[in-house]
Amino acid sequence: MTFLGTSLRDLYRERTNKRKRDSSYDRTGGNKDYFVFQPGEKQTISDITGSGCITHIWMTMAPLNDSLEAYLHRKVVIRMYWDNEDNPSVQAPIGDFFGMGHGITKNYASAPLAMSPEDGRALNCYFPMPFSDHARIEIESEAEEPIKFYFYIDYELYDQPIDSTLRFHAHWKRELTKGVDDGSMSNTLYCFGGKNTTGESNYTILETEGKGHYVGCNLNIHNLRFTQEWNWYGEGDDMIFIDGEKWPPTLHGTGMEDYFNTAWCPQQEVTTPYHGIILGGDQNWAGKISAYRYHIQDPITFEKSIKVTIEHGHNNHRSDDYSSTAYWYQSEPHTAQSDIKPVEERLPLPDVLPFNEEDKKKCFDY
Repeated sequence: MTFLGTSLRDLYRERTNKRKRDSSYDRTGGNKDYFVFQPGEKQTISDITGSGCITHIWMTMAPLNDSLEAYLHRKVVIRMYWDNEDNPSVQAPIGDFFGMGHGITKNYASAPLAMSPEDGRALNCYFPMPFSDHARIEIESEAEEPIKFYFYIDYELYDQPIDSTLRFHAHWKRELTKGVDDGSMSNTLYCFGGKNTTGESNYTILETEGKGHYVGCNLNIHNLRFTQEWNWYGEGDDMIFIDGEKWPPTLHGTGMEDYFNTAWCPQQEVTTPYHGIILGGDQNWAGKISAYRYHIQDPITFEKSIKVTIEHGHNNHRSDDYSSTAYWYQSEPHTAQSDIKPVEERLPLPDVLPFNEEDKKKCFDY
């Protein structure tokens, strides 16, 4: 079965698929069109048998009783399983999966992912997700209070096998990067000095084995450096190692803002179909930043393995809070994903960090 594209030029073509949907509608015919998740509860919200492809996902959440819980979008986890696999191909906090970290939402639009009004709480995904005979989507809530969970899972079923062995994957990770002591050198040397000739200490966005293509990521940074000097966080180069190649990799970039298709240490927020800055940070680049780059027109192929990395500051000098979600398609089996971090290790650090050294250590010490 050939999966027809979705460009304007393909809309006239005859289609033989069956259009289907799983949703949270009220099965009694009433207006309680949501599933209830108690704290710690895990539910399968979609279980599909047959050959097909998920074409669109819409989700939103609300408190069952009181006001919206802080960082709710880091406390709820989404997982997806293809063709009866035991290890999920998709595993991420729900907000990060839909394109933005820090446990918050904000209106933005890209080609594959979007957060729509009100205040970005309507979550949308258009990545196609094919499967041969089975697909299952699971939601786990580690919120402190019960929540209402609304969703649409729109998909197609085919009367023949899907035309590709590649499956959609997404993986979230977080790291407090280990840099150097900025008091041990001048600010100029800290920001621009030294040479990275291995890439070994870079922040890793994705590392997997198999055959497929990488289609992008969102990257979220909390600038943790306290200074009135130049405090640009993004001088690090992207380095993408394909099929086990050594440094320098075939795909070696010139700076973080360059990889995200922006320039000149940007703070202006912008969203385009394939790249954007959703959150630009505060004065002197302090605070929290969110950016995305989706390789829809230029996927990065690999035959055996891929390792997508980026420096945290030039020569990995900076110590900041990094998190990211990578998206890719590959043959199965995929490299097994470890269990996601416990909820207390997923929560963002406070917007205003303590100046007391003992309290600061508690924030950074998981």
